[in-house]
Amino acid sequence: MSRPAEQFITAADYLALERKAETKSEYLNGHIYAMSGASRSHNRITINLVAMLHSRLKGKPCEPFAGDMRVKVNPTGLYTYPDLVVACGESRFDDQQLDTLLNPTVIIEVLSESTAAYDRGDKFAHYRALESLTDYVLVAQDKPCIEHYRRQANGQWLYSAADGLDAQVEIATIGYGLPLAEVYERVVFPDSSENIHPRIGG
Repeated sequence: MSRPAEQFITAADYLALERKAETKSEYLNGHIYAMSGASRSHNRITINLVAMLHSRLKGKPCEPFAGDMRVKVNPTGLYTYPDLVVACGESRFDDQQLDTLLNPTVIIEVLSESTAAYDRGDKFAHYRALESLTDYVLVAQDKPCIEHYRRQANGQWLYSAADGLDAQVEIATIGYGLPLAEVYERVVFPDSSENIHPRIGG
């Protein structure tokens, strides 16, 4: 999250501005924070995840949304754009525009050097305030590694990590596992022999 403009604005004013803007921004405590652009690897990973979830969740009570779906964390007032969101059951929205989701079930963030600390720290603290959230998934883009936080019945979060292209992350809430080989298809890792190359002939 970059530094905000100094002027204090209301959430209503933020939404009015955001719906006309060409770039995306987060909002918290009266301030707007510009979001940085995404790398090629970030985009490839996000596209892979969108394709996987769209295909596997067809006909199921869970719906995936890509990075243009804004999420509002009601208890803290944060408005943000996760890389991917899955909402199970009836989706609830902030208003009639239907562009600000209130009840995500699964949130997936693709990490970058500039956002990793925020995604693991302050942002996750905001997300934990969402009663609907059961799973928080962090996907590295510089190596095949996915971290998974799963909310337990007692409210605590259980951490696990999957490393290597042969691994898989199980998200029981949506009844689906994420094979890392599919998540990282076409992704080239820096200084690594563990890369996924384009498929030939389908």
